[in-house]
Amino acid sequence: MHATWGEIDRRLLIQLGTAGLAALALPGAARAAMAQGFTHGVASGEPGAHSVLLWTRYAAANDTRLTAELSESADFARIAGGGSVTAMGERDHVAKITVDGLEAGRWYYYRFVAPDGTKSITGRTRTLPAGPTSAFTLALFSCSNLPFGWFNAYAHAAARQDIDLVVHAGDYLYEYPVGNYPSAEQALPGRDIQPTHEMVSLADYRLRYASYRADPDLQRLHAHFPMIAQWDDHEFTNDAWKGGAQNHNAGEGDWTVRMAAAERAYREWMPVADTRWRDYQVGDLATIFLPETRVTGRDRQFEIGEIIAGAGDPAARLKAFAETDYRDPARQMLGAEQEKWLFDGFARSSRAGTRWQVCAQQVVMGSVFTPPETRDWFAGDQPDYARRRVETGQLAAKAGLPLNLDAWDGYPAARSRLLAAAQRADADLVTLTGDTHNAWAFDLEEDGRAAGIEIAGHSVTSPGLESHIRGVGNAVRVAALRRSSPQLKWANTEDRGYVTVRLTRERVTANWHSVETIRAHSPLLKATHSMTAMRGKRRFDIA
Repeated sequence: MHATWGEIDRRLLIQLGTAGLAALALPGAARAAMAQGFTHGVASGEPGAHSVLLWTRYAAANDTRLTAELSESADFARIAGGGSVTAMGERDHVAKITVDGLEAGRWYYYRFVAPDGTKSITGRTRTLPAGPTSAFTLALFSCSNLPFGWFNAYAHAAARQDIDLVVHAGDYLYEYPVGNYPSAEQALPGRDIQPTHEMVSLADYRLRYASYRADPDLQRLHAHFPMIAQWDDHEFTNDAWKGGAQNHNAGEGDWTVRMAAAERAYREWMPVADTRWRDYQVGDLATIFLPETRVTGRDRQFEIGEIIAGAGDPAARLKAFAETDYRDPARQMLGAEQEKWLFDGFARSSRAGTRWQVCAQQVVMGSVFTPPETRDWFAGDQPDYARRRVETGQLAAKAGLPLNLDAWDGYPAARSRLLAAAQRADADLVTLTGDTHNAWAFDLEEDGRAAGIEIAGHSVTSPGLESHIRGVGNAVRVAALRRSSPQLKWANTEDRGYVTVRLTRERVTANWHSVETIRAHSPLLKATHSMTAMRGKRRFDIA
């Protein structure tokens, strides 16, 4: 039984008080600029069996020494841990502290106290279990573009009591200027962002985080559960890789400067550690690996348009590419150092008897091919760019090339190395994914053998295939995609929402929750789709 919207609002009223409610009446960025004191709630992350990281932001004219308090009860009758931490102006007034010496598998309440006695709102967090563990529930989110609509997926999850840990798989925010993705016509009135131009500098990135983190549903989600998070591309800019990005040009300065600014702002505003990849041990039930797939080792994405440009038969050029450069074993998604960390981690976790090896990463690992039916899905008045995209996708599919070369499909040798490492380790691999804005379930294979499953979540607000292909319904799209993509076992190409993943000792259950709408402020669900996989099978159970 989940809380109603009225119950959620009452919780917020209690937490914020009169001053907080007055602040919430302002647009997010204006609130951030005007506010003094605790401006953006609290958050927690990086849980271990005996530690957790706590986050807040305290704006003041000078650096401010805060006290973090953590207690087993909401009245803070007995302080179980804490410490002192400084909210520093040079770090955008953010304060982060790791509290150690905690009990394993326990929920705690926490808050920050300013020198004048002012207190932040109270948050709730938990440590990871140690030893024998029977069950654990994750909530998976990705792709939250604020101007497209309300963060109702966050609101629904924040009202639940059965989530142990939130995983954000990236695109926590977007870099675009006002009027570009979404367009002025698509943008929901009142869902305003700052700065109004594209974020490029450190100040831009910080202000955009301030805009997003002013959202009350996102603040509640952070306050109610610990989060582990990893960036994808839009925390930098679209289609980022280690040497640049599709949405970066010379007029925007040196790529390494922009990349450093984006990474710094992310580390300031998110409850995350200062390492690019890391893992978490959930008792003897699961090891959760959090790799970085964007700016450490990733080589530049292939572009089909570039491959077929120039003289000669485009089909012949694509066929030659599919047999040569596409399969180059030197191409990297993670980089050699990170591959070793991840592959060794699979082996170590499996040897220790851990039941599940969970890889919470950013881009789809399963293969998706353009269905031949797509040529009939568009009206004759489609724009030229859409027609060209369909034609290019058809040519690529005929050459045996997949649809999305920004995903693992564009790095087949790197994917094979990862899946083969999981097989060698005898790992029960569960991959958690975001990025595409649509929901997918894949059986992953390598060398003709089962290698694991992939649970790919739909977006919080960003539009999916339904926004590009309006002439046919979801059932038709999915049936065609499944025919062209044998690994694909289920998909939803029309809804927004999130996923909960329930891990038990013998099975994993994925529940894709679709919200009714993002155009009105409501946490109601439209539907939930459930699928399970048994340990040792490395495939979804299909009736």
